[in-house]
Amino acid sequence: MSSPLRPAARKSLVSETIDILRGKVNDGSWKFGDRIPPEAILAEQLGVGRNTVREAIRVLSQSELLEVRQGDGTYIRRSVDPAETMEKLNGATLLDHLEMHRMLEGESARFAAMRRTDADLAALRVLLDARGEFAADTDPEAFFRTDRAFHLRIAEAAHNGALLQLYRYFAATSETRMRAVLKEDAMPEMGYDAHQALFQAIEQRNAYAALTAAQSVFEPMLDYLSSMASQA
Repeated sequence: MSSPLRPAARKSLVSETIDILRGKVNDGSWKFGDRIPPEAILAEQLGVGRNTVREAIRVLSQSELLEVRQGDGTYIRRSVDPAETMEKLNGATLLDHLEMHRMLEGESARFAAMRRTDADLAALRVLLDARGEFAADTDPEAFFRTDRAFHLRIAEAAHNGALLQLYRYFAATSETRMRAVLKEDAMPEMGYDAHQALFQAIEQRNAYAALTAAQSVFEPMLDYLSSMASQA
């Protein structure tokens, strides 16, 4: 708590101050439950105005890294800043996103095989039939929409709220980035048979087969992106 803070750079005082304060948490200098130095002391050590410190604390309070207790002080509420985590996730490569998406897809399918209800299975059957096989005359937007709905319904059938929210995030960000790539390149996509195998594994409550089938859906895309990266 008594170690000095390095002066903030002048290029973006609030951003630099936020990074410095985050750094004190990340390196363990400030731990969960600690009260950080008062605003005036922080401003003096950082070489910035109190308004800059106040704004940095406001931002970090909104992300719930800090907690301001009126009349008492400001405390460390978390050991990791959720906002910083999201920034880093958004900065990851498409390949990294797809690899994580693949892990979540596999776990969603595994849990769905163990926990799915008859209603889940009926909904998946309808969505799989609607998805069908991609053909030359298929409307791409309609196809991708039904494909997304099928995979999201598997995540919902896993009946795990945290897993579902992570899945939603990575599915959305992966798709956004893939669309940017697809403007110039055609990435491969697993066909109906692979998705039918995934459905059957869930139907038969075979968790291992469901995990394997779900992950295999991503292999062509991952192989494609890996080959692109090796050629760059």
